[in-house]
Amino acid sequence: MTSTTPSTPAKAIPAAEGSNHEQEHEHPDLRLFGLVTFLVADGMTFAGFFAAYLTFRAVNPLPEGSTYELELILPTINTVLLLVSSFTFHRAGKECRANRLPAARHWLLVTGALGVAFLAGQMVEYFSLPFGLTDNLFASTFYALTGFHGLHVTLGAICIAIVALQTRPGGVITAENHFGLEAAELYWHFVDGIWVVLYGILYLL
Repeated sequence: MTSTTPSTPAKAIPAAEGSNHEQEHEHPDLRLFGLVTFLVADGMTFAGFFAAYLTFRAVNPLPEGSTYELELILPTINTVLLLVSSFTFHRAGKECRANRLPAARHWLLVTGALGVAFLAGQMVEYFSLPFGLTDNLFASTFYALTGFHGLHVTLGAICIAIVALQTRPGGVITAENHFGLEAAELYWHFVDGIWVVLYGILYLL
């Protein structure tokens, strides 16, 4: 006759201590670091353009009264537009953090409109210039600098439109979760700062 031994109750397997530790501590948010790294690299690209232009001007200075002297009125208006747009974008961020999303959306749309107005002014300037893209080294450098910056303004305006849509009711941007807006704002301030340097180098030197 076979005897049966009582089954030993299964011991509970303790949860891994590491899993609880990982749950308590979230992974670090590296989005801002990635954005800043991109802007630094982008700024170095602009620095290369600036260095090329300044080197050309130093080696081949334009004579006084040259037909390549640039008008100041339209670029100055464009500068004012971008500086004002930085203020309106900052205002949008403040309204978002205060949970006033309709007001934030309003200021975002104003910022986007100022950016589009800047691009329109740049196109008007292109059509009124006395030189073309391939006329000489000065013309090529000028169009490369302003065109590359205009591309950044275009991308910024698209980002603003996307962020404005995301501030609608049910959107992903809220007073608690607004990194997308902050990232777009930082990018826009970067683009505006680059233009101030570009304006000084191209039009005032």
